[in-house]
Amino acid sequence: MKNSFITLIIFISLSINSQAFSQNLVTDFSKIPTEFKYKDQVFYKLPYAYNALEPYIDKETVMFHYDKHHKAYFTKYLDAIEGKNITDIEDVLKNISKYSDAIRNNAGGYYNHILYWQIMLPEGSNIPLGKLANEINKKFGSFENMKKQISDAAITKFGSGWAWLSVNKNGDLFISTTSNQDNPLMDIISENGNPILGLDVWEHAYYLKYQNKRKDYIENFWKLVNWDEIGKKYENLIKK
Repeated sequence: MKNSFITLIIFISLSINSQAFSQNLVTDFSKIPTEFKYKDQVFYKLPYAYNALEPYIDKETVMFHYDKHHKAYFTKYLDAIEGKNITDIEDVLKNISKYSDAIRNNAGGYYNHILYWQIMLPEGSNIPLGKLANEINKKFGSFENMKKQISDAAITKFGSGWAWLSVNKNGDLFISTTSNQDNPLMDIISENGNPILGLDVWEHAYYLKYQNKRKDYIENFWKLVNWDEIGKKYENLIKK
């Protein structure tokens, strides 16, 4: 019986390794993913190659996160809204209390991950500048204080979810967390606003490389943040 159990474990391990090896053979990690369409809608295209965020986020995690998880939210969202007169995903999120759980979960998952990919960049972009930098200093005292508050929120978030830096209707920055694929745009969230930075703390975002060391993943996330892009998002919002 003991030998049979050991044989079973070895077989499962070999099967998993074989699948991973096969995936590596067909994936060129140095290239940007090819365009994907579903029901005549174009999936958000990753702006960099699978391996572009290494060594902080490994190429396998980017591939599975983007190709499997994010793409699944996209296709399931389109399935969920089929036959409905829906064109703007932000309008859906702002009125999410009117929609089904399937739309809520998948609209959130699709939207959240677009922001996540957008606000990262190989090697990052140093520190915030201009109006965003001024507002961060005004609200949080310093850039480092803001990073610490977001990191603490992300580290202590129980279970799966997100940590956010958002802009409320008065143009003020605020930090918050949400569970699952919810976000601050949703009318079911107590503190509403437009997110300009989203930090994914679902295990699929980091477990292949960091296992249970969420804190290490978060510390390295900051090395990739594209503050130029976040600054543009902030300025576009306050213009409105």
